[in-house]
Amino acid sequence: MDLSYGSTGLLLTLIVLTFVATLPFGYWRVRCRKFSVNWFLAIHLIIPFIIAMRITGGFSYIYVPLFIISALIGQFAGGSIRPLK
Repeated sequence: MDLSYGSTGLLLTLIVLTFVATLPFGYWRVRCRKFSVNWFLAIHLIIPFIIAMRITGGFSYIYVPLFIISALIGQFAGGSIRPLK
């Protein structure tokens, strides 16, 4: 996909959506025992949905690093969320 003005907006929307969708999984991940099944699921369960968003948006493999970076930032940001008291 050529990155025209309309597709730039779609790309940014999907990147932000990836970040927001990954937040709860980061929150879940830090509350699981490291390398347990739940920890593994908290990291990998969202990936098929991110891939589906990228493909549905019509973006090629060249944009995968942007989605990975967004998902990683979402994981770490979600992990730093503290519950309200």
